[in-house]
Amino acid sequence: MYVIFLLSFMYGVFLIPQIKSLYFILNGIALSIVFFRYQWVASNPVFNVRLFVDNRSFAFSNMAALINYAATASVAFLLSLYLQYVKNMSPQSAGLILVIQPAIQAVFSPYAGRMSDKIEPRFIASAGMALTALGLFLLAILKIDTSMSYLAMALCCLGFGFALFSSPNVNAIMSSVSNEYYGIASSSLATMRLLGQTMSLALATAIFSIMLGKEEVSTANIGIFLKSVNLSFVISTITCIIGIYFSYARGEILSHKASNNSD
Repeated sequence: MYVIFLLSFMYGVFLIPQIKSLYFILNGIALSIVFFRYQWVASNPVFNVRLFVDNRSFAFSNMAALINYAATASVAFLLSLYLQYVKNMSPQSAGLILVIQPAIQAVFSPYAGRMSDKIEPRFIASAGMALTALGLFLLAILKIDTSMSYLAMALCCLGFGFALFSSPNVNAIMSSVSNEYYGIASSSLATMRLLGQTMSLALATAIFSIMLGKEEVSTANIGIFLKSVNLSFVISTITCIIGIYFSYARGEILSHKASNNSD
């Protein structure tokens, strides 16, 4: 049931804006309800769904992860198209520009993870989500003549935001449960990542389908293409701003961690 509901939902999302996408999405939602209901009443559930109801820190941390991935997974896809079609760069050159973001994230993620062992993860992760929202906003106002230095600044902002959010949020999820639920916590995070990435890329694809139709990107419609990119980043920015609430409202994590360690 779990696999079928995920496949049905994700396939439906990728079919947007086709009408038949609604069938697969609703079918996936219905199957997820059946799955959660079955696991709720099971004496020995494979996936303890009560954690999402009884553990606010766990539920909100997972929701923050879902929102973060849903808002940011399409960044590389959109910027690669922007650099190639608007800036007339080669795929290799575009890739070299885009590597700025993961490079910044790789440098600062370990420090953010260690900080979250001493400072409440919600403060660090929320700051990271806010920086990510700022970076997405900077990308939402891209123009044809936007400079490479501006784009590099936006990517640095995103990379630093990802670093501040990702490691502390993972720490928060794993620290919010006792040792016996580590497997479930890890799998739920993987599910949030998968769903978020799927939704992000599907949204970008749907916007292109609606605004460009079946036309290929060319100099004749480069203005519409750029508006599609801007709209995608505007929606991502708003989504990320909503995620700040879930990141901050998750409650204290260090106390849970101390309690788990004493147990």
